[in-house]
Amino acid sequence: MTEIIRMGSMLQPKPRGRGWRDAVTAQNMYRRRDDPRGRMVAEITNDLRRYSTEAQHIGHAFASLHGLNATDLQALIAVMEAELVGDPITPGRLGEVLNLSSGSVTALVDRLERAGHIRRDRDTVDRRKILLHYADRGASLAQSFFGPLGRRTDQVMDRFTDDELAVVHRFMAEMVRSMRAHRDEMRAVRDEPHRDGAPGPSGDA
Repeated sequence: MTEIIRMGSMLQPKPRGRGWRDAVTAQNMYRRRDDPRGRMVAEITNDLRRYSTEAQHIGHAFASLHGLNATDLQALIAVMEAELVGDPITPGRLGEVLNLSSGSVTALVDRLERAGHIRRDRDTVDRRKILLHYADRGASLAQSFFGPLGRRTDQVMDRFTDDELAVVHRFMAEMVRSMRAHRDEMRAVRDEPHRDGAPGPSGDA
């Protein structure tokens, strides 16, 4: 079941066509390839891109099988990730993570709850607070689909020493923090109103 978390952002829209190829080329243009480190950095960048692409394909397969869209799956990832760290997410916090309005979050949570993927519970300390949890049916579906992938992942990790895995973990954690920082910057730019007072790209005044 936790293989959903390992996949990370696996259901982002897949760029297609020449524009995507041009963007990838532009991304790598600044990287030096005339020295061993430069070539290694370029190869790692390509490996990350290839991993992301394959993860997207798997995520789309799971979503298609169970009638989910990209936002649905990202919501399930956020709910499960919060549970794994022992800090269940609220609908409000889910809206912040997914950058959705309160009305959109309500509709999203209603849809996932009706489908049996998540459930709402009241906080035992603050009864006014609603917490989101993975429902048994949703957990079962995720386990049946991602279980085989998890076993394959474990087999790969078994080929690395503890010290090697520690380095990989540190690298991936830093990459995630970098990606999230860039995502937040892009959201801030998108949500900023134009200087002349006109609505920004998001349509908010």
